[in-house]
Amino acid sequence: MKRGIKWARMAALMLGCMLLFGMRMDAQGAETIKNGIFAGDIDLSGMSTEEAARAVEAYVEGLKDTEITLLAAADTEVVVTAGEMGVFWANPELVTEAAEVGSRGNVIERYKLLKDLERENLVLPIEISFDLQAISDLLLERCVQYDVKAEDATLVRENGEFRVVGGRTGYALDVETSVDRVSERLMKEWDGQPCTIALDVEVEEPRGKAEDLAQVKDVLGTFTTSYSSSGPNRSANVANGCELINGTLLYPGDEFSTYECVAPFTQANGYYMAGSYMNGKVVDSLGGGICQVSTTLYNTVLLAELEVTERNNHSMIVTYVDPSADAAIAESSGKDFKFVNNLDYPVYIEGVTQNKRITFTIYGRETRDPGREIRYESKVLEVNKPPADMLYADASKPLGYLVYDSAHVGYKAQLWKVVLENGTEVSRTQVNSSSYKMVPRSATVGTATEDPAAYEEIMAAIGTGSLDHVKNVIAILTAPPEGNSEEIGDE
Repeated sequence: MKRGIKWARMAALMLGCMLLFGMRMDAQGAETIKNGIFAGDIDLSGMSTEEAARAVEAYVEGLKDTEITLLAAADTEVVVTAGEMGVFWANPELVTEAAEVGSRGNVIERYKLLKDLERENLVLPIEISFDLQAISDLLLERCVQYDVKAEDATLVRENGEFRVVGGRTGYALDVETSVDRVSERLMKEWDGQPCTIALDVEVEEPRGKAEDLAQVKDVLGTFTTSYSSSGPNRSANVANGCELINGTLLYPGDEFSTYECVAPFTQANGYYMAGSYMNGKVVDSLGGGICQVSTTLYNTVLLAELEVTERNNHSMIVTYVDPSADAAIAESSGKDFKFVNNLDYPVYIEGVTQNKRITFTIYGRETRDPGREIRYESKVLEVNKPPADMLYADASKPLGYLVYDSAHVGYKAQLWKVVLENGTEVSRTQVNSSSYKMVPRSATVGTATEDPAAYEEIMAAIGTGSLDHVKNVIAILTAPPEGNSEEIGDE
């Protein structure tokens, strides 16, 4: 019995010595990594921490040339490298962890771990990360250039026929979400091999299917005004404004701004100096006459029964349409004529000038009852005629100088929409109301002369308050002596 106990004690002593010897050996080899320890696919057995770090860094360095294909707009392939996206080793503490394996814990735990490594390798993952700013910069520099804006299909009218033109799908790269998509794919799923990543690209389909545009063929409204009394500059402005609007296609819900379409009023945009209303007077300005364009379009829109969202009357009455049937635009006062296509189909605006007549025609799909008819009536509520002429003597101007502004009758008026069905009136609705300034005829008359008698005559003429009489007196006083046989007298 005593002999058995003795042998047991000896076995325990031998095991303790073996474990103690193993501990000492481990202590002596603590600077090297145990056999069977890997960083990813890299065998770190017997390496120092510095050697292990260099091995992993070399592996990551080798990844920098790996090509990654990014799918930008319309699946355009943009080939980049992992290095361009700032690939780097994200867990360098791995080598320290590898070196500590088998050197911590009590003797039994360490012995057991060393035995386990003889049966199965310990693989520590290499964590790879990327520079998010580098990815973002790369997307902005190399991928955004393939973005395109959507272009709606439109119509061109040639020789009385419509033709569908264009239409292009739009693509827009969402850089922020694409950075997240790329980084997540590479950091969680990437195996270090070439791969393809689809970026987050928003697709915008163009408006205008061929079958919808084919519906645009009916005349919804047409209106014409004459500018036969206009000079060359005003006539050119009317034609230019008409051409700028011609060919406009409006999809359902689109709002049209006349001002935005015909501006800016510059020579570069095709405008000339011509008369326009300003502060109760007619003055020359670039684009004078453009309001006849907006007025003609306004009446066309009314006949097409589109939704008017902004309309302003002129400060003074115009002669090419009835009172309250005008629509002014003015940059200085912010006046504009706007309307919305409130129909279910597109509408096309055609503008034509010929023989000093401007015509707008709006085409679309006619859905109104054939027996339905509309007309617009101007109702004058008040007429305010100007008083006597306003004459102003100007001693700084020579006798014979005469500059005058025409008189303008003041009006208050309304425009009414009348609807008839099969010839019978079914409704009458007020469309707008307008107030136009009354402006008397005024003139500045030059009185500077060395002839006292002539001075008295012109001053007396001014005193009558009659511009026509002043004109007659000026004609007599400035006539050549040979032909001056006429006596001056009151009208």
